[in-house]
Amino acid sequence: MQQREPSASESYFWPSVWAIGLHVLVFGLLFVSFAMTPELPPSKPIVQATLYQLKSKSQATTQTNQKIAGEAKKTASRQTEVEQMEQKKVEQEAVKAAEQKKADAAQKAEEAREAAEAKKAEDAAKAAEAKKAAEQKKAEEAKKQQADIAKKKAEEEAKKQAEEEAKKAAAEEAKKKAAEDAKKKAAEDAKKKAAAAEEAKKKAAEEAKKKAAADAQKKKAQDAARKAAEDKKAQALAELLSDTTERQQALADEQGDQVAGDFDDLIRMRAAEGWARPPSARKGMTVVLQINMLPDGTITNVSVAKSSGDGPFDSSAVAAVKNIGRLTEMQGLKPNEFNPYRSFKMTFTPEDLAL
Repeated sequence: MQQREPSASESYFWPSVWAIGLHVLVFGLLFVSFAMTPELPPSKPIVQATLYQLKSKSQATTQTNQKIAGEAKKTASRQTEVEQMEQKKVEQEAVKAAEQKKADAAQKAEEAREAAEAKKAEDAAKAAEAKKAAEQKKAEEAKKQQADIAKKKAEEEAKKQAEEEAKKAAAEEAKKKAAEDAKKKAAEDAKKKAAAAEEAKKKAAEEAKKKAAADAQKKKAQDAARKAAEDKKAQALAELLSDTTERQQALADEQGDQVAGDFDDLIRMRAAEGWARPPSARKGMTVVLQINMLPDGTITNVSVAKSSGDGPFDSSAVAAVKNIGRLTEMQGLKPNEFNPYRSFKMTFTPEDLAL
């Protein structure tokens, strides 16, 4: 584990404790020295003698008393001096003892201070050593951490490379499988196309055969219709020449209707000859075409007046009518017979165009 570096407050904690302890010790020694100071002997009272001269005594008595008083005074004075000297000596010894105690206390305080400084220096050395050890340990841990990071990074790179290689292998396998599937599908499609082509070829042959038969039938019907129209026209003309005006008008109207019906059939027949059936054409579809024509039978314009809802079928019907080009049969019509065909509408169905 990484050792925590002590803060400034923690670094000064123990020196502060030692300093406080030293001061307490010094004050304790001073207190004990004052407590152990010997008590000075009580001072003795100085005897003072007062001599009173009694008038009633004799002069001898007076002299004796004066002498005694003088001696007593001398004795008291010497005793006082002795006592004062003894007291001074005691005081000097007390001062000396106090100074000695003070010196001892100062020496002990100095020793305690030196010990505290030595302890502080030792603690500082230990702290420095601990700090150095912590820094060394921290450096080792950092080095180990870097090694772990490098190892982890190498493992991640190896794992990533392995995943990329696995993805690459999977992609190659998928690509190979896709190529095989595409090849297989292409073979199947080619087989289906060949079968469809064969079927279409067979169907086209059948349709060509049917169309040839239908064309022959159409041509036969057209010839018959043309001949019938010519016969009817000739008959109507003869009747018009030989009958009355009223009869002629009635026959003309009847002939016009008949001719109109014949020309409608003729237009459908000619359109059917050039009609290309679209795949979307279905039974029941109906398209109304607007047709414009010149008196010589030339078709000038064809457009869709009402759609069947199927664009390809409408376009095929328009193209079929345009392919007629010119109806030479229209040239023999009178102006009043041709007028309905200048611009007219016709309805076509797939059945009409597949005659």
